[in-house]
Amino acid sequence: MIDISNLEFSYLTGDFFLNIPEFSVEKNEKVAVIGPSGTGKTTLLNLIAGIIVSNQGSISVNDTSVSQLNDAQRRQFRITHIGFVFQDFELLDYLNVYDNILHPYRITDALNLESSVKQRARLMAQEMGIGDKLERGSTDLSQGEKQRAAICRALLPQPKLILADEATGNLDPENKTRILDLLFRSVKEHDTTLLAVTHDYELLERFDRVFDFKDFRF
Repeated sequence: MIDISNLEFSYLTGDFFLNIPEFSVEKNEKVAVIGPSGTGKTTLLNLIAGIIVSNQGSISVNDTSVSQLNDAQRRQFRITHIGFVFQDFELLDYLNVYDNILHPYRITDALNLESSVKQRARLMAQEMGIGDKLERGSTDLSQGEKQRAAICRALLPQPKLILADEATGNLDPENKTRILDLLFRSVKEHDTTLLAVTHDYELLERFDRVFDFKDFRF
């Protein structure tokens, strides 16, 4: 599902440098990424999603060379193939919770907003415990509720790859378990792969593999 080779990345300012000779995630794997803050875990997810571009090397997702796509192509590929749970949620303030969840379907013709999708969005929100908050503005939610809305949005298109950046970081133990159950069920039911950055070591036993990222920061 994910194949990375000879990847190098640095920002225009600062001394950050990421060097990944080789990294891969198999289809349907659930892989947790751990490591100290500042080592580049979030940067890796952004590179895989095509939000930022590497200085050198190749990134392939589901047999598509993301590193060879132009800006518009990367955006289209991301919307249709990748569900990204951002650490800072990336909810739109001017939309209510329901429309935030449906947003991927509003910004591309590649996703068809059918009645079944709207029904699935409401059911997913109910499972996440925010079914009664769909008409609220996103700014009226707690941090944990925003996180759950962001996860619903990422899962709704039933993507082949889910990238999760601290998806359970703002949640209490009960909701943390609920969200992990939903993520893992999505992997099982929809032939999906999960790559998740986490600092919560209590969760690691639920993943197929744990990858320590500290060796990729120089």
